[in-house]
Amino acid sequence: MDRDTIKVIVNGATGRQGRILCQKIKENPEYTLVAACSKRAESPSISEIQEPADVIIDFSNHEATKELTAYAAQRKIPVVIATTGRTAEEEDMVHACAQQVPVFSSANMSVGIAQMCQMAKEVMKTFPSAEVEIIECHHNRKVDVPSGTALMCANAIRQERPESELVIGRHENGRRNPTDIGIHSLRYGNESGTHRIIFSCGNETLELCHRAEDVALFPDGALTAAKFIIEQPAGLYGMKDMLEGSH
Repeated sequence: MDRDTIKVIVNGATGRQGRILCQKIKENPEYTLVAACSKRAESPSISEIQEPADVIIDFSNHEATKELTAYAAQRKIPVVIATTGRTAEEEDMVHACAQQVPVFSSANMSVGIAQMCQMAKEVMKTFPSAEVEIIECHHNRKVDVPSGTALMCANAIRQERPESELVIGRHENGRRNPTDIGIHSLRYGNESGTHRIIFSCGNETLELCHRAEDVALFPDGALTAAKFIIEQPAGLYGMKDMLEGSH
């Protein structure tokens, strides 16, 4: 589809990622910032925006899911959702929205994380009986535990070993079952995000690790997702679809 620029509405524009995203859009001639929305008094809410737009990028909070999905479906605007911690009811809202418009949703906007999930699946094919532990580290202001990215990694592994149970932290008698996937969450300082997946086969251990060296990688990933999703039909998409180039 030919267009001069990609017109973007940013929801959650006053948060850390939202501010970076707005600045990147302003500096990139491929994009136009239509509106910067948030729940703060000095910013408009997304429901107030009526200007034409090609895509919405949401870096707000899962509690905004109802308003966001209703707005995107009503205005028929594709949406990139970069929030985590959604409830089952909010997940249903996202799926309902995806029946009306193309929706890109990922717990992590890093292409590197998407590749790590794919690699984790390959490791499980090779070592189906491996013991698996995931360690995730984030800054001390992050609310959801475990992180959406850790769950994204765990669920990728469970595609190869669906009988695995998630064990979120351990306390008291922490003896593991062979197929458990342990997830451990660390919160400190300004850590941008580190995820390790450890596979132990008894006589050898394999480890995958991804470090976010700069938080700007997440807005960059969201803009790449925006370019992808505006070319798709209605449906729910993720990083795997983008990497494989779905149309």
